[in-house]
Amino acid sequence: MNVRPGVVAVVVAAWAWSSAAERSLGVSEFGVVEGRPVKLFTLTNAGGSEVRITEYGGIVVSIRVPDRDGRLGHVALGYDRLDAYVTDNPFFGTITGRYANRIAGGRFELDGETWQLAQNDGENALHGGVRGFDKVVWDGVPTASGDGVALTYVSPDGDEGYPGELTTTVTYTWTDDDALRIDYEARTDKPTVVNLTNHSYFNLADGGAGTVLDHHLTVNAARYTPADSASIPTGEIVPVADTPFDFRSPQTLGARIADDQPQLTASGGYDVNFVLDEAGGDLPLAAVVYDSTTGRAMDVLTDQPGVQLYTGNHFDGRHVGIGSVRHQRHSALCLETQHFPDSPNQPSFPPTVLRPGETYATTTVYRFYTR
Repeated sequence: MNVRPGVVAVVVAAWAWSSAAERSLGVSEFGVVEGRPVKLFTLTNAGGSEVRITEYGGIVVSIRVPDRDGRLGHVALGYDRLDAYVTDNPFFGTITGRYANRIAGGRFELDGETWQLAQNDGENALHGGVRGFDKVVWDGVPTASGDGVALTYVSPDGDEGYPGELTTTVTYTWTDDDALRIDYEARTDKPTVVNLTNHSYFNLADGGAGTVLDHHLTVNAARYTPADSASIPTGEIVPVADTPFDFRSPQTLGARIADDQPQLTASGGYDVNFVLDEAGGDLPLAAVVYDSTTGRAMDVLTDQPGVQLYTGNHFDGRHVGIGSVRHQRHSALCLETQHFPDSPNQPSFPPTVLRPGETYATTTVYRFYTR
């Protein structure tokens, strides 16, 4: 994939509207991929908090929200330049699909036919394959309400081995109370499997300059799906009680991350799918993260049945993010709302099949505030 670096922040258009205070939505050129200009959308709410989103990978480039003293700071990991995302991105802020997380052996059976997918995680398929939704340019337009951006991508039949032409729209909305709402919608012309999420890495203290081991986490999940050494679910759904995965009450991430537990040891930290106590309905609260140093907190609300906790276990200083920060091990956490990993091969898990005439629709909200 060819990129022309160094083309940033050239203003193409901007919109502003009035409410209790001035809000704005700006559109600029972030760079060029394969001869195509890539837009960067900057959403600023009435309080001055800001989210930046790019058409490449549908990536949330940055989120800036205040601490308890009102100082704005970055709380999501990302890069300053488009070329960095193209050449070496560990899924910073991306839309992941067609199937987020892993599918064992990179294959599944649907309606009696076996489909072989691109294998990009050993023998397994991960986050959509070699060129998943995180590595394509989406078509982005501001929403009619002016407080968000709608991104659309048409994935052709056979893309990365998946059946059916899949048309997907992901709408990001940035509210005046510092909530990032993500609405996913997809339709297909052949039976297929779909599981979409956002892969933002969060550090509520300082944008990844330190670790998140002292962040407090609560997850409203009494059960989880155990996985083998390749992070493939065993098919069981078991209680979190008496395990390092029990976050039903607030716990610091560092308290048990080094415990001698096979799944923790194999992953070098947390990489686990929780089975949420509530799913569907009116966006129940799935998780809460709190950083006592800055007072920042984040609620995760979703209608999905699961959420994957990942603690940046493989960062080693190689990725240099916004502000020239080198991201070290455990410098951020992901809370990826989702259906369960390997669901197409696990009949006991909630199904992920989408058929013609049906609409895949799901919503997740990341809501920021201070204590």
